[in-house]
Amino acid sequence: MAFYSRFYYIFYLSLLMFLLIRLSSAQLSSDYYEKSCPKAIYTIKDAVTNAVAKEHRMGASLLRLHFHDCFVNGCDGSVLLDDTSDFTGEKTAKPNSNSLRGFDLIDTIKSQVEKLCPGIVSCADIIAIAARDSVAILGGPSWTVQLGRRDSTTASLSSANSDIPSPLMDLTDLITNFANKGFTAKEMVALAGAHTIGQAQCTTFRERVYNETTIDSSLATSLKSNCPSTGGDDSLSALDAATPAIFDNHYFNNLKKNKGILHSDQQLFSGGSTDSQVTTYGTRPITFAADFAKAIVKMGNLSPLTGTNGQIRTNCRKIN
Repeated sequence: MAFYSRFYYIFYLSLLMFLLIRLSSAQLSSDYYEKSCPKAIYTIKDAVTNAVAKEHRMGASLLRLHFHDCFVNGCDGSVLLDDTSDFTGEKTAKPNSNSLRGFDLIDTIKSQVEKLCPGIVSCADIIAIAARDSVAILGGPSWTVQLGRRDSTTASLSSANSDIPSPLMDLTDLITNFANKGFTAKEMVALAGAHTIGQAQCTTFRERVYNETTIDSSLATSLKSNCPSTGGDDSLSALDAATPAIFDNHYFNNLKKNKGILHSDQQLFSGGSTDSQVTTYGTRPITFAADFAKAIVKMGNLSPLTGTNGQIRTNCRKIN
């Protein structure tokens, strides 16, 4: 009975989130800035292209920034707000502190867009567009970004700490975490494929490297050289050592060889319900690319502020 109760809870929660997403996406449009700021899309792309050319890791950072924004009360740019004397933002949350990047680039892009069209383009939309462009530049799929989000005037440190999935989560908790945002297990696996690019800090995989048995021994030895049992917390290792700067499907083949760096990554291929999806994506790169694009469009539609809700920030780091 407990199993069925849990099943129906997740089913109805997913259905509710689906309906909310459909309602919110109906208020967004791909041509939102076509008349009000026609050069915005190209300006953002040029800035991202230049930044990623200088540092490939920035592409992964911008994609992660989009994810961490959307998973905390929706895609509203709240992740960009700085702390003040009477306001605590999300930057100091455990999943973000000393690891989330790209803020300066978003500031630069915002300044450029403000010169073109003052008070028109939101910071939340800039993040969404920058994430799409980053993936495409690194060889991944592109997708049509729905636009028209407005920026929040609040942030939630507590939600950032509770809603962003932890790299230490087991499969059951991961499925529940994503279901709470309206995603199926298949969509969760597709979104996890974002870890085909980017790097992870030693603190996020030290426990796995030194204490877990479901990790390839040669990989563990290699990671230990850059992540000692004590110290070196901020040392970085590529999430996909084979093609760290290319958005492809190698991540899934790594999991099949017990070469997932994070505990949460390897959980996707650990004898559980998502093994078959990992196998599919590992052998069908086109399927992965298509499913990833669909899932991230859905993520971009999580609870956006539209109409008269929120504001268009002049400075992404603070409310007007």
